[in-house]
Amino acid sequence: MARGTTAPLAVRMRPTSLDDVVGQRHLLGPGSPLRRLAAPSEGVSGQSVILWGPPGTGKTTLAQSIAHTSDRRFVELSAVTAGVKDVRQVMEDSLNQRDLFGQSTVLFLDEIHRFSKAQQDALLPGVEQGWVTLIAATTENPSFSIISPLLSRSLLLTLEPLDDTDIAELVDRAIADPRGFGAGIVLDDEARAQLIRMSSGDARRALTALEAAGAHALEAAALEQGQDPGADAPATVTAEALASAVDRALLRYDRQGDEHYDVISAFIKSVRGSDPDASLHYLARMIEAGEDPRFIARRIIVLASEDIGMADPQGLVIATAAATAVQMIGMPEGRIPLAEATVYLATAPKSNRSYKGIDAAIADVRAGDFGRVPTHLRDAHYPGAKRLGHGKGYRYAHDAPHGVATQQYLPDPLVGRRYYEAGAHGFERDVAARLERIRKILSAES
Repeated sequence: MARGTTAPLAVRMRPTSLDDVVGQRHLLGPGSPLRRLAAPSEGVSGQSVILWGPPGTGKTTLAQSIAHTSDRRFVELSAVTAGVKDVRQVMEDSLNQRDLFGQSTVLFLDEIHRFSKAQQDALLPGVEQGWVTLIAATTENPSFSIISPLLSRSLLLTLEPLDDTDIAELVDRAIADPRGFGAGIVLDDEARAQLIRMSSGDARRALTALEAAGAHALEAAALEQGQDPGADAPATVTAEALASAVDRALLRYDRQGDEHYDVISAFIKSVRGSDPDASLHYLARMIEAGEDPRFIARRIIVLASEDIGMADPQGLVIATAAATAVQMIGMPEGRIPLAEATVYLATAPKSNRSYKGIDAAIADVRAGDFGRVPTHLRDAHYPGAKRLGHGKGYRYAHDAPHGVATQQYLPDPLVGRRYYEAGAHGFERDVAARLERIRKILSAES
């Protein structure tokens, strides 16, 4: 491991060139705004950008890479510690640098969402007049956290969580690179897979966990062999050692294997079985194992329609809102709306009657058990339709008492067929009584 520095592994391994950045390929193509910022400034104007993405996706890395390769003056501020006075000083210095030396300035402002409106206003003159090129980083939706004038003067670039291949490349690089472990450790296959899973697309989280596990393995090897850490053969990091080093229980979970399907199956059956405690347990296991929260949200939406259904139609609204919330705020905060939707559905009345109804109707259609659309229901809006009798005898439901007209809707071969039968739980109890009355009117029963 690199000696003589106290900087964390994630900082030591930060690339110094955009070519070395892992992930975010959609932002780093030839001629992209970030590439232009990293190029020589002569004859190339700098476009201010706002980098929006979850933690550990490379916002600071991109800014630092631009700083190392561009000939522009680079200034870095954090909204956590900087105030209006600091911003105004940067603006003044940048104007002087431009006028006296012809040098443009790039201002990297981390966590810009922590700046108040007044503080963000202080950035406007420099950005608008071109004294500085702003690179701002935020983990929060810029539409809500950044003032409109600043948004309109900047390009909004969205960073995505790193995929497993990206994380694996970063981990392998940190193990081999002299700035990292210099090949002083090796990860066994299970530990490598576990490290990638627990990172959840966050490079910083992956490298922090690797640093802790690697140091743990080197110390353990030194005690066993009675020598300096890393002196001879590389120390092996096992899955158990990784779990111990990061103080996180080892979850046997493979997103493409049996455990993935077993846990999601148990989650679905626990919600269906109205056990909120078991439902939250399996939800927690998926979250901690790094399961894609969008996958979980999709399953919750299916649950709301399949198992709660018309017993509580609000369940689908809650499930869809949770999926939208996860998409907007990301993880780890996304666990909260997922948990809310899970508990709501687990404690809601249950009905699978809509689900069974559509499957029964599809089965009939696939078996050819259908007939022509009744003449009075056919489209009567095109020329010649009336001559064919289309629409003749159709009764407009809104003109009938109770808004229901005595009329045949199913094709002749299916008259009397019942696909949906309301259950006796929750909202569906009311539907059942109303449906009985409706069907009597439709069939002209007394």
